[in-house]
Amino acid sequence: MCPSLFFRANTQGTMTTTMHLKLAPRILFLAICVAVAIATSLPPPVSEQYLQTVAGSLEMYVDALPQMPKLYGYSKSGGRPSSIKLTIGMFVKKWKFHRDLPPTTVFVYGTDAVKATFPGPTIEAIQGIPLWVTWQNFLPAHHILPWDPTIPVAIPSHGGVPTVVHLHGGIHPPQSDGSPFAWFTAEFRDVGSKWTQATYMYPNIQCPGNLWYHDHALGLTRANLVAGLIGAYVIRNFTVEAPLGLPSGDLFDLHLVIADRSFYKDGSLYMNCTGDNPNIHPEWQPEYFGEAITVNGKAWPFLVVLRRRYRFRIINSSNARYFNLSLSNNLPFMVIGSDSTYLYKPVMTQTIILAPSEIFDVVIDFTHSPTASAELINSAPYPYPTGQTPNNLNGKVMKFVIPGLPVLDNSRIPPTLENYVASDLTEAVKHRYIVLYEYNSLTGYPTHLYINGLRFEDPATETPRPGTTEIWDVINLTGNNHPLHLHLATCTAKKVTQIQNLDTFKNCMTVLNDAEKCNVSQHAVGPTVPVPDYEKTWKNVVKIAPGNMTTILVKFRLAHDNGSYPFDATTEPGYIYHCHTLNHEDNEMIRPLKLTYS
Repeated sequence: MCPSLFFRANTQGTMTTTMHLKLAPRILFLAICVAVAIATSLPPPVSEQYLQTVAGSLEMYVDALPQMPKLYGYSKSGGRPSSIKLTIGMFVKKWKFHRDLPPTTVFVYGTDAVKATFPGPTIEAIQGIPLWVTWQNFLPAHHILPWDPTIPVAIPSHGGVPTVVHLHGGIHPPQSDGSPFAWFTAEFRDVGSKWTQATYMYPNIQCPGNLWYHDHALGLTRANLVAGLIGAYVIRNFTVEAPLGLPSGDLFDLHLVIADRSFYKDGSLYMNCTGDNPNIHPEWQPEYFGEAITVNGKAWPFLVVLRRRYRFRIINSSNARYFNLSLSNNLPFMVIGSDSTYLYKPVMTQTIILAPSEIFDVVIDFTHSPTASAELINSAPYPYPTGQTPNNLNGKVMKFVIPGLPVLDNSRIPPTLENYVASDLTEAVKHRYIVLYEYNSLTGYPTHLYINGLRFEDPATETPRPGTTEIWDVINLTGNNHPLHLHLATCTAKKVTQIQNLDTFKNCMTVLNDAEKCNVSQHAVGPTVPVPDYEKTWKNVVKIAPGNMTTILVKFRLAHDNGSYPFDATTEPGYIYHCHTLNHEDNEMIRPLKLTYS
């Protein structure tokens, strides 16, 4: 059996250095053995045309949009909500993504294998009522998708699929954060170096809003999420939210969990098994883009709606695909929240750009729709923002069917929503430069990505003090937009400034890796790009545009009232921040975030 090791390429090069594996002979031999095993147990590579043909054979809008089963994270016994403990497992099962597609083998969350779903059950919590969840791994001895032993990755000694659950957007102790190093396999036969407990505690102390949960195992996040380990999580406060009068109830307050996937003809999930630089990384590629768009586990579903208002909590759970959403009949979105907080005021917009892992909370009013149906369409290039234009497959998401006449609707869109404690740049006690790099081989294909030129395993350099606020100037020296996700903290983008003489600045940074020594103040002086109004709230994901410096305010305390964390956020294993393009995250665009009082 292979010992539990973290394999990684030697990545001590510049952005144009050819990368080579420099592993000890025994480790290299084991890595090759794993890679060969992967190659011999998976289907052969197929063309993009093949994947498009399979997706194109699936008739759109024939499957009704499902809603996932609910798990209540509290007890109502005694008339008042109280804490409970849930047990949620990870299972392998067959899932029907489309009427005409054979059942697909997936990994899914659920209270048992029969009830497990893709996405997993929606967990509903109440603000201020802690929830304990015991996460159990019932996954098989081998993964259903390819993975790469040459990037930092969890490799268990006794087989099995490493997993660990992260509550995305949650404010919780480090031990419950789902550190990539806290992975575990079935029956805890193998665990990562920072695994300490099977049961996680979620305080639910933050303001009401939208979160989601997903796998976060070291080097396997992209594969485990494509396989299906995703699910929605909501924190409610009826006292705060009921007076808003927004659409509510199971019929009118709905989740849309979007995920792009590609399939073989036999229904099995497709994920590449050959890397762009196969001599360096036999499997890893910088992005995964699926040809079919699924919503709540169905490919291009439809939803019959009444002519009234509906609330949609939209989660982009895709690995790398951005979505620029609009409605084909030009009905607007009324955005009421982003990530895990409300906006101060609703924002009307015809389009919404969702980065991977980003959440938008919207209301659509179908009352006076000029048409009897409307497609939810996507126009975001991939990779974003300068890649391919969406085609007639990945350019469509779902369909709303809008029959009949307007109906009685007691909901409303209030003029104001939530007014959180104001914060501005003057309260920051620390200023940091965060620089995003992409490193290429001589063939021009990416080999890995770093933040501040550092590996994930290098010591933490971002060491904020609990209760403080910081300014992070995030500089993107790559060609793609990156969704920067911070665990624990909340943040908000204040301005986006174009970097002038970008090549000169990039060349200096390649050598010195120091923004101040490279005179960033003389380069970050270009035109500013306005932050969209629908993003002006406390978030946990910020889009970092290429060739720009994005100034974000980062708060290491509760966003809604400036309250302190009711737990020790300085303990092990700490937190992390990373790009939420999952292939980037898995190949080193991830760093530790270690809070400290020193």
